[in-house]
Amino acid sequence: MPSQFIDSVRRFMRLQGYSIRTEHSYVYWIRGYIRFNNMAHPKDIGANEVREYLSWLANDRHVAANTQKIALNAIVFLYHKFLNQELGHLGFSLASQKRYLPVVLDKAEVASILSNLSGRNQLVLSLMYGSGLRVSEALRLRVQDVNLKGLSLMIRDSKGRKDRNVLLAKKLLPALYNQIEDAIEVQRKDNLNDIGCSMPVALSRKYPAAFRSPSWAFLFPSSSCTKHPVSNIICRHHLYQSTVRKFLKSAICRAGLDHKRITCHTFRHSFATHLLQSGTDIRTVQELLGHNDVKTTQIYTHVLGQHFAGTESPIDQIADDSPVYSSYAVRSINENHETWPSGHRPDSWRLAGDLQLRGLHRSHSALYRAQ
Repeated sequence: MPSQFIDSVRRFMRLQGYSIRTEHSYVYWIRGYIRFNNMAHPKDIGANEVREYLSWLANDRHVAANTQKIALNAIVFLYHKFLNQELGHLGFSLASQKRYLPVVLDKAEVASILSNLSGRNQLVLSLMYGSGLRVSEALRLRVQDVNLKGLSLMIRDSKGRKDRNVLLAKKLLPALYNQIEDAIEVQRKDNLNDIGCSMPVALSRKYPAAFRSPSWAFLFPSSSCTKHPVSNIICRHHLYQSTVRKFLKSAICRAGLDHKRITCHTFRHSFATHLLQSGTDIRTVQELLGHNDVKTTQIYTHVLGQHFAGTESPIDQIADDSPVYSSYAVRSINENHETWPSGHRPDSWRLAGDLQLRGLHRSHSALYRAQ
């Protein structure tokens, strides 16, 4: 029953036009739900079993709040869409999700990582940072999606099944010219063996020869051919995300930034934050990122030391000659002559410009007395 039932769920999801990643995710949680209930058919169980399964995920598996939501969405899809069976009120509340502030790199750190890469690998990360792309969006780019004259990229069928136009940096044009030529050459060699790029199944039926067209070639083709996950036709897919993660990790280590939690998505966060820092309107950033709600984009205003509207700390507005600052000392310390008390010297302090912040000479109580 499970294999036949799961296959029927897959076929139904493909009929409904769900993405392959959503299909894999939903099938995983549906299969887990069936196994949790001792291989019982979902028609024979209901709200009580769903509640127990979600509680088990929260209390025994200790899954994150987002993971709980995905599991719940998969089960709701199973009952409401596939089985046409109402679950009713589950009486289950999802774990609250804590507020997460994304890690953002400064421009020097981005440049340091990019300088430790070259060729195709450097171009992938440059597009992610320069255009605010998700890693999947960068890798799914085809030759026809690159508008070199208009300095824009067309992102198709992105998250939420939306298309959008994003900006393209002028500095990347020479590298893009070379990459397009390389991608078309790979396509040409594949065509000699009657192989082409991976195509959507419906489009491949409508346009049988489209896989030979250079415009459909992936900008970042995979190094080897594989079977299409739906049609099982031998084709060349785009570069895999795991490849990007591997060379990014290597570049981070060479740049000396392995103390930070940097992922592919960090470059998208940095893109949005740096645009806001430069004074770009938040609505424009929202459109470039493809967010439905501006509240999603507003998270980047909390990452800034100085908010997008120019807000600054009120202590920065106190006069520099105020007694408040008499308790602070900014000094220049060279490596050969240290004046810090034993056990109290910090290993490294960084401050914008050429100065380095060097701690307090007075206690906090002295600071308050000065006021």
